[in-house]
Amino acid sequence: MNGDVILEQVIYLLRHGETILNSEGRYQGELDSPLTSVGIEQVQNIARLLKMVAHEPKDWEIISSPLGRAMQSTEIICGILGYDLNHVVTDHRLSEVSVGSWAGLTSMEIESSWPELLKNTDHYNWYFNSPDGESYESVVERVTSWLESIKNKEKVIVVSHGLTGRILRGVYSNLKKEQALTLDVSQSSFYKLNNQRFERISYEFDEF
Repeated sequence: MNGDVILEQVIYLLRHGETILNSEGRYQGELDSPLTSVGIEQVQNIARLLKMVAHEPKDWEIISSPLGRAMQSTEIICGILGYDLNHVVTDHRLSEVSVGSWAGLTSMEIESSWPELLKNTDHYNWYFNSPDGESYESVVERVTSWLESIKNKEKVIVVSHGLTGRILRGVYSNLKKEQALTLDVSQSSFYKLNNQRFERISYEFDEF
């Protein structure tokens, strides 16, 4: 024994609130879209719940995707936690999966213009068939890199996105691609990641 203390890491993974493009059924990718009033309320509820479980906010490091909707959510979270927004770190590896030319379009518009690219896909994996979008493997690579970069941090709060959050949880828990892509992406809950497992924490009581 060398006397070193081994820290048990806890990560709280949050998704941004509903955006205008979300409400229109349009896929955002790396496009910017402000939160709706519903989205703002979602983030406020999440932040209040986070404050209850995270205890001392100053003991945590907050890391956010640099995309506008994530940063708007992060600002709301910091206000409720009493956390200095200037201490937030941004990391592009937490950005949403790029869907290239499909950004801003609805699924019907995509199917109309690129029907051949959607053949043999399903509700969960079609995103990665965009002609100029990101591959699943490249997203796995960047979230794996991010997880490695924070391995010595004990307490981390992360603000990311729906699809990236799915893949991040999948990588963290060593899930297969098919399992990761079907994970929940609710905007009324967040996730506690600990010891290669994750648990859902929701403010909607009827979901318990």
